[in-house]
Amino acid sequence: MPELPEVETVANGVHARIHSDRIEEAWFSSKPEPMKTPPAAMARALTGRTIERVHRVGKHIVFDFVPDSNRDPVQWIVHLGMTGRLVVADPDVPRPPHTHGVLRLRSGRELRFVDARRFGRMGIHIVKQTEDSADLPGFTGPGKEPLRISKVDFRKLFHGRRTSIKVALLNQKLLHGVGNIYADESLFRAKIRPRRMAARLTAQELDRLHTAVQKVLREAIRLGGSSVSDYVDAAGERGFFQLRHYVYMRTGHPCLVCGTPIRRIVVAGRGTHYCPVCQR
Repeated sequence: MPELPEVETVANGVHARIHSDRIEEAWFSSKPEPMKTPPAAMARALTGRTIERVHRVGKHIVFDFVPDSNRDPVQWIVHLGMTGRLVVADPDVPRPPHTHGVLRLRSGRELRFVDARRFGRMGIHIVKQTEDSADLPGFTGPGKEPLRISKVDFRKLFHGRRTSIKVALLNQKLLHGVGNIYADESLFRAKIRPRRMAARLTAQELDRLHTAVQKVLREAIRLGGSSVSDYVDAAGERGFFQLRHYVYMRTGHPCLVCGTPIRRIVVAGRGTHYCPVCQR
């Protein structure tokens, strides 16, 4: 499943290609799984909107639109699921199988949502004005943003949690966007074993983990994410961060720091990779 760096890369790529473009027509397939909003209602909500910004919130891609005095403010929310892709293409390029959404743009290009396994989701988020504020709060996602959270707030997330730190890192209600790849890589860089109980980590260890999470995510974004299965960016290009992995999917290979073979265990049903010497 695409994680924060992959979703950020896709969102940035889509934004660069289609911001300020207008949606002339929206089409969605009849498959119910990818639809959080009924297809006809989603098409009506999007048609005629001008795309102001495409950005990431957690593992979601959020489309903001130029305000329209004649229509209620909405956002389009896309979750890529396991194999979902958002690709900007010329209309003469054949649409691939498993295309479940197409936005035809004024520029002549198309934005296509392609998902073979149909675990991805698309839906409309209605932006409502609160009674005590003129602000229009948009989609916020389920947890804290890992690239912006302070060290103090990061420590608070895991304080007293009697579960392994790997499980806690994967809990999207705590810290959204971090998945299996970047949890393993961050724990390696912080020198923390994945089965350590979160509540027993010291403040110093949590500070190291905070630094590692942010460093790993930023480096992965810079390299376009990790292409370990089906992931490609908005131009159909693969990422390169998989070439920098220290532990993920390197079972049996020597640790790049100490030479000890990397081990694989299962934590809460997820394959988990670590170095038994470097991580304690």
